[in-house]
Amino acid sequence: MISDSLYNRILALLRREVKPALGCTEPIAVALSVARAASLGKDVQKVRVSVSANILKNAMGVGIPGTGQVGLPVAAALAVEGGKWELGLELFRDIDSKAVEMAREFVARSRVEVKMADTGKLLYSCAECFFANGSRGCCIIEDAHDSIVFLSLDDNILFDRRQTSDNVPESSPVQDEPEGDFLSLELIYEFAKTCRLEDLDLMREQARLNTALSDEGLKGNYGLNVGRTLVADVNREVFGNDLCTRCMSMTAAASDARMSGCILPAMSNSGSGNQGITVSLPVVAAARHLKCSEEELLRALVLSNLVAIHIKSYLGKLSALCGCVVASTGSACGIVLLRGGSAQQMGWAVKNMIGSITGMICDGAKEGCAMKVASGVSCALQSAVLALDGICVPESDGIIDKDVEKTIRNLGRIGSRGMKSTDSMILDIMLCK
Repeated sequence: MISDSLYNRILALLRREVKPALGCTEPIAVALSVARAASLGKDVQKVRVSVSANILKNAMGVGIPGTGQVGLPVAAALAVEGGKWELGLELFRDIDSKAVEMAREFVARSRVEVKMADTGKLLYSCAECFFANGSRGCCIIEDAHDSIVFLSLDDNILFDRRQTSDNVPESSPVQDEPEGDFLSLELIYEFAKTCRLEDLDLMREQARLNTALSDEGLKGNYGLNVGRTLVADVNREVFGNDLCTRCMSMTAAASDARMSGCILPAMSNSGSGNQGITVSLPVVAAARHLKCSEEELLRALVLSNLVAIHIKSYLGKLSALCGCVVASTGSACGIVLLRGGSAQQMGWAVKNMIGSITGMICDGAKEGCAMKVASGVSCALQSAVLALDGICVPESDGIIDKDVEKTIRNLGRIGSRGMKSTDSMILDIMLCK
């Protein structure tokens, strides 16, 4: 039985790591730092932004909501003209055409400077706003997409969480306790099976938001149109209309829309909208196909989200390993639960996933992410079905260990340490195009 303190700790973690975000979270994190710095004065004349390499990589080619443009300069400019830092990762919720036009002019006049920061942080954005009266506002975000840790106006430091834990953060709290590495698959399974339904409103909202984003992607013309293409009548003889195709299409369509700058929010997971999409929509599609009850769906979503959070805790917020590997592993477990699977079968599904698509690289957020999402979802269905049939990648294979928790840690080592040089090479290639 889970103690009350542990139950509350898991629930707090879930609520901290699953939250709505409007737009790709890397440029949104930068925009949030700019908007907060801009709020310290009036009439911003220039913006200078310094970001970590991983932020730069993930923000170069992704659409900025409502603008029809990509990249950090327009995100920073839009933050000045229409961003509301109080809304956190949804700071562009209320932008209008006037703000977009003013942001374009701000960029055209070369009033935004973006450079790479000299930092060991994977997630880091330092925004400086220079005002007409000669003063300068500065805001730093690090470690989490909405974690404001430093704020200053000229030489006056308003607060500095980099050096002390006594200050209250301005947005969502940075966790003072360990992240999902205190979890285990067995604990997650027990929590999902026994948690109180009144605590699952967040999962209901995740299903609603991400389904709406998927519906928009299926009816609109976004990105590569991966989701729409998979279910097009002309391709029916290729893909059919089975559960796997529905899961792939529904999930890819949401990514299509989001990567192209759709103005609808996604319910994110571990700081990523695409991960939130991938961890939830295959489970929603499977629940519909299997005619599951709402309770069964919500419990499967809890499990799927927590599995992704648990695995992600060994990787960090950003890495060279594509996040859809982690998120689709979570959805594979959710599908196992929907079909009545056990905790052991859930572990087999995790091993099947890690034994198959580990190594898929993250080469930035962009329209092509929808294809990676679709690949991850397809593998999730395969892994779940095999696990339910008692089939599991053996411990003699590669990085798979007899202990599933050690297998997860092996994946974390590869993504966080083993692929560091890969990350640098990817960025070099992207910057030299």
